[in-house]
Amino acid sequence: MPSPALRINEIFYSLQGETSRVGLPTAFIRLTGCPLRCTYCDTTYAFQEGITLALPEILDKVAQYHAHYVTVTGGEPLAQKDCLVLLRQLCDAGYSVSLETGGALDIAKVDPRVSRILDIKTPGSGEVERNRWENLEWLTPQDEVKFVLCGEEDYLWAKQVLSERRLAERCPVLFSACQGRLEPALLAQWILRDNLPVRLQIQLHKLLWGEGRGK
Repeated sequence: MPSPALRINEIFYSLQGETSRVGLPTAFIRLTGCPLRCTYCDTTYAFQEGITLALPEILDKVAQYHAHYVTVTGGEPLAQKDCLVLLRQLCDAGYSVSLETGGALDIAKVDPRVSRILDIKTPGSGEVERNRWENLEWLTPQDEVKFVLCGEEDYLWAKQVLSERRLAERCPVLFSACQGRLEPALLAQWILRDNLPVRLQIQLHKLLWGEGRGK
């Protein structure tokens, strides 16, 4: 039986730009590949580019940063079956681990110590039909749900999902304005007007350094 290995796009150290961990120094492991093609994707370079690394190599590279927080992202990390093994080994090594997943694949087998950041795809993403709604049943208070909103239609849709599925009772909910398509200040006005139990998210890393690899 072959040893676990993953196709890795990049491993880097930066400030977490999103989620409730925003601003925290974090080691990022970006996996190659994704079954989705969201209209606003800012990591298209991760669709195919990468090198195959055995899990001990990945853990060695992460250890060089002496980070407490580790985020496994993509692409779509869960598209590679050995991602589950990586997540477990990162937890075993004592890291505080988060997983950024697009919500189309099953999260049930993810190590319960991992904070799962579940992206629910809006109509504006072009992938709304790919949402795996069964995933919501697995969410715990340590997880988070994220909506990337491209405009008012997305906002109204997300507000309805938030209410009908009682998401805020399961875990923290994040509303993020799609860069270049929705002004964060306008989204903030809508959230305040409707008194929604959500957190406005602005991508800190893009404010600091703009778009690009390793950020």
